[in-house]
Amino acid sequence: MVESPCVDRCKIIQRTGVCRGCGRTLAELKAWKNASDAEKAAILDQLPARAPLMIETEDEQFVL
Repeated sequence: MVESPCVDRCKIIQRTGVCRGCGRTLAELKAWKNASDAEKAAILDQLPARAPLMIETEDEQFVL
């Protein structure tokens, strides 16, 4: 079982399309529950590279 990377800071940054807390996209967040362990692992592998996309600006707008 692959654990969720959620840290309860869920908001999708409009500019980058990723969650400010975990770095997943909205599509990945929606698919997580039904994703296989292999699919979840593939998502987790991408998250470190998304760290710069998770940085908010002072006037950031959010999708969710």
